Formats: sequence, structure tokens, C-alpha cells
Amino acid sequence: MEVPRLRWEYLTYEDPNGGKIVIWPHLPCILMPNSLRVRKWDGLALLYSRDDIAILKEEEKDEIKSPGINVQAVLASGGTMGLLLTDIQALEVNGPNIPDPEPIRLLRHAENSGQKPVYTIIPEITDKEWEEWYSKCADNQVKIINLLKIINKSRRYSKNRLNASKMVEKSEKINAEIGAAAASCASWWIEEQRTLNEDLIIERDERYAARIKGALKDLRNRRLDESGSSDVILLVPVHQAYLEQLYDAITKCTIIEKMERV
Repeated sequence: MEVPRLRWEYLTYEDPNGGKIVIWPHLPCILMPNSLRVRKWDGLALLYSRDDIAILKEEEKDEIKSPGINVQAVLASGGTMGLLLTDIQALEVNGPNIPDPEPIRLLRHAENSGQKPVYTIIPEITDKEWEEWYSKCADNQVKIINLLKIINKSRRYSKNRLNASKMVEKSEKINAEIGAAAASCASWWIEEQRTLNEDLIIERDERYAARIKGALKDLRNRRLDESGSSDVILLVPVHQAYLEQLYDAITKCTIIEKMERV
């Protein structure tokens, strides 16, 4: 997988039927600077399932009881996320934090406002099509080519981090430390996608796009019923390295999946 351009400004898709989808890039496990946040939005679409959100809330409770316990657990287990957290610890940024601070922050804001609906973009495991997708992922992961990719993971991670550092977009809103964190996060993202072939990635992105457009439709229709206006903004926070890929999937998507609020 090629290293994507790592940009800081959000991308906006304007639906011809009304409303906007604002895809906002953030870094995993890092609380983003205030200057980068989106202030105005009407609904929230998270790249989580309902079960994922339940886990997110449990991690938050664990963190309140024992600060740092989630990060320490991941560091002890190793893996690519462990490499990322180690990198973040060495930087002067607001992190690492688990659960991922930006999704949980936005979720709590939506819940506390009492007026901002939340949509889960990852289907439940009981969804037949999604179950089949997971099954194909599992089959792909056990292929010998993917087993071999485990070799020299640390070296590959470091190489990708170096390449990603050249793709970090310059901005007055960020400093060198956040820029370095972006390179590490992109390297982690690339490693996480490594066990997915192109067909699986396309299938996943198309499903996400259809559900995001379905969330916008639900948000727009309810606003029309309430106020007669279709001028709504659906906020979709995504990991920075996934920003342009997801935006491209949304612009190409012609399917709208019916969605309900959490």
C-alpha cells in the first residue's frame, strides 16, 4: 500500500439531495489540537459498530478507575499498536490515550447535547454480508503470503514511518511533534491494512460509503420533517491516513443503505 497524503483539513462531500458529509482527519490515540476541530455539525457517524461503542465506553470506565491501564495492556501485548504507542510516548503530544480520545469526545458531546444523533458505520457481526466479508478476511490472513509478512514487522514499520514523514502536509496549525506523530500513525495504518487484499478493501470502503450516505439521508429527512430544511452536516471522524480513500469511496458511491440512529 502506498503512503497517502497526510492532510489536516477536512474534506466535504455535498450531497445533491441536500446536506453535507464532513470527513475530519484525526490521529489515533491522540487528542487533537483545538485549532483542528470541526465546530459545527448536526450528526455523528463513527467507524464503529454498536458493540465497538460499548467496548469504547468500557475502556473509558477502566481508564477513569486506573489511568493508563489500557495503554499499558497494549504495550504488554506487543504488535503494531504497541509500536505506535511507543512512538507517541516519545513525542510531546497529548497522548497516547486509549480509548481513542477523539471518537469518545465527539460521542460524549453528541450524547450530552441531546440533539445530535449518532450512527454506527461498521455493520454488526450478525449482518450476513458483513459476516461473509469477515470470513474472507480470515481466509486471506492465513495465506502463506500474509504469514510471511509478519517477518521484519518492526523494520517495515520504521521504513513506512520514514516514507510517511515526507507526506505530512505543512500547516500553521500543527507543530513538528504532531507531524512526527502523523507519520507514525500512517505507518501503523499501512501495517493494519496489509492483510487485506484490494478486493476486500474496495468491498469494505463501498459498504462504509453506502452506510455514511444512508446516515446523511436519515439525518436530512428528519430535519426536513422538523424544520423543513435539508441543510445538515454529518461529521465523520476518520484516521488521517484513511481520509482521502474514504472520501473517494463516498464520491463514487451510488448505493444508499438505510440507517438508524444509535
